[in-house]
Amino acid sequence: MSSPTLSRRVFLKGSGGVLAGTLAFAGGPIALLAPSRSWAMPLDTLSSRQGEVLLEIAKQMFPHPGLEDAVYVHVVKSLDAKAEDNKVHALLHDGIKNLDDASGGEWLSQDGATRLERLTAMANTPFFQAIRGDAVVSLYDNALAYVHFGYGGAEGDLGYINKGFNDLTWLPDPPKPDGGYLPSESVG
Repeated sequence: MSSPTLSRRVFLKGSGGVLAGTLAFAGGPIALLAPSRSWAMPLDTLSSRQGEVLLEIAKQMFPHPGLEDAVYVHVVKSLDAKAEDNKVHALLHDGIKNLDDASGGEWLSQDGATRLERLTAMANTPFFQAIRGDAVVSLYDNALAYVHFGYGGAEGDLGYINKGFNDLTWLPDPPKPDGGYLPSESVG
C-alpha cells in the first residue's frame, strides 16, 4: 500500500497558517544548529498574517539586535497554541484589528517608529499584556535563545560552582573573598 503524499497546498490549506523565513546570519551560532538556512513554523489556529503581526510585536517588545526571527517565532507558536481557546483567539484577533485601525490600514506596513508608537499606546490593554506575559517565557526559555545569549541552560542544574562561575574576566583583578571562591577553600 502506498503512502499518501501531502502537497504543500494541501498542507497550507489544512493548517491555520505558516510563518516562514530565512536565517540572516549564516555564520551565527543559531545558524550552526539549523539543518538549513530556511525555517517554517506551521500555525494551527492563527492565520499567517496574524502570525506575522505577532512576530513583529514580539520583536518590538523585546528588541535584541541580531536575534533571529527563528527565536522570536517561539512566541507566536506559544500564542497560537493558546489561541485554541476562543477567548484568547478573540483577544488576539481584536488586538491586531485595533493596531491596524490605529494605523489607518495595516500596522505591518508602517515604519518601525510608527509601529512602536501604536503598540506603546496599547501597553495597558489585555492584548498587550497577554503577549508580553507569554513572550517573557516563550522567548527566553528555549534552546535557540540560550545559544544567542550564551546561557548554558541545563548545565546550571549540575551547578556552576565547578564550571568557572568565578571567572570574572569582565572585572579588573577581582578580589578573592575571605572564604575563597569555593567551599573547599574555606578559611581554616
